[in-house]
Amino acid sequence: MTRPADAAAAEVGRNPRQDGRGRSADVGRDLHTGTVTRVSRHGLGVVQGTALYIASVLGTGLLVLPGLAADVAGPASIVSVLAVIVLSVPLAGTFAALAARYPDPGGVASYVRRALGPTAARATGYWFFFGVAAGFPVLAVLGGEYLTAILHLDRAAVPILALVIVLPPFAINLLGVRVAGWVQFVLTGLLVAIVVFLVSAAFPAVDGAGFSPFLPHGWLGVGTAISLFVWAFAGWEVGTHISGEFRDPRRSIPIATAIALVVTGLAYLLLQVVTVGVLGEHAGDGAVPLLALADAVAPGVGPTAVGVIAAIVVLGVMNAYLAAFGKLGASLAVTRDLPRFFAPGAESGGIPRRALLLFFVIAMTYLGIALLTGGALQTFILIHTSNMVSIYTAGMIAATLILPRWSAGWFMAAIAAVLSVGLLILAGANLLPAALLALAAVAVTVWWRLRHRRRPGSAAGDPATRADAGASLVTESGTIVEVKTTAVPAERRPALDASQS
Repeated sequence: MTRPADAAAAEVGRNPRQDGRGRSADVGRDLHTGTVTRVSRHGLGVVQGTALYIASVLGTGLLVLPGLAADVAGPASIVSVLAVIVLSVPLAGTFAALAARYPDPGGVASYVRRALGPTAARATGYWFFFGVAAGFPVLAVLGGEYLTAILHLDRAAVPILALVIVLPPFAINLLGVRVAGWVQFVLTGLLVAIVVFLVSAAFPAVDGAGFSPFLPHGWLGVGTAISLFVWAFAGWEVGTHISGEFRDPRRSIPIATAIALVVTGLAYLLLQVVTVGVLGEHAGDGAVPLLALADAVAPGVGPTAVGVIAAIVVLGVMNAYLAAFGKLGASLAVTRDLPRFFAPGAESGGIPRRALLLFFVIAMTYLGIALLTGGALQTFILIHTSNMVSIYTAGMIAATLILPRWSAGWFMAAIAAVLSVGLLILAGANLLPAALLALAAVAVTVWWRLRHRRRPGSAAGDPATRADAGASLVTESGTIVEVKTTAVPAERRPALDASQS
């Protein structure tokens, strides 16, 4: 049933509770970004949330990284996995703390808006929506490559398989994140079961001779392997965009994150051990190293299991990321960083179909370019990773400014911020795509300011920074959602609401 606009506004404009330091205790729950997001009573629980988190992290790296890492570091690649697991704890913990405290479809961009302003937030949103999107052709083409290898098809079938792989996750997410969450629960359950099967079958075949010499390429090889596994453990930011869809974010998100961290860490660690122990110096041979492991320990059955893993991984990662892309796109439209046409669905429980269709066009454009250029994925991987590093850096810096100082979340954010800045420096020239998107964000800010200067009597500046930028967003279902912006500090909300009443 549609709520009257005045009732919605009254509900949104209630007086916030104040903490001991005079700040709103409701900051980050309802009114901290561009969209007022109610916590859903029928939303995601721990089980669905854990499945989505595992899928976003336990991605395509599972298919290729154990073999690649063993090739560059030998048995010491096991050390690289342990190192990346330890480094992932502050990053995952910080995103969990932010998502639990401040559930919002804008995700990292919403935290950056609170701490660093609308232009930085716009850049962060663009990095994810337009930059990270470059990873989609990587997923689709890798899935096609694995299927052609396992099914013994001609490589000419890769483009067709890539297109087929992309369509189901989009269709599922058009039904809503709750449907996607249950689908993801099934996919993740199958994935974990098959990984357990492969590891169990491989352990009896582990040969101690495969672990000697332990450091064939020195510590430099270990460093290279760590760089490879950073790709594998990316994805913790995805949960921030669907945090408003959880029934109880403060309870469910930390639990889901902790379980996902343990499951993904164990999966990569055990796979690395058996890859080194079974394949030895041949671990990095071939384009599909996991297939070689499966064929060695379970001839006939193993390759089929790997084929199922490849399909589940690609579909699962796309499914999890699409839920985030859809919510982010709608949130960017609410804050005028994208056309308002794409705003419906930003509210909790809403389905951002328009934003998803926009992202479908972007993903198909990237995939088309990849296929036309012969399926060379290195460029798309670099675009994806450079934008991810930029998002992590901005998000961790913002976290140190908005999380309660000296809390566990703040300490994890401080550690993760230092690590992210280090990754940003290492990215070097690969940051060019992210820099171009940041310039686009600045250009939008300049355009808004020039536009409002030309209008007599209009408030100057970016609409996301104006205190009077409230508006009612009518969703596709007819529900009215009150729109505010983060530029209005919590302390000023009661006075502002009183002045507008």
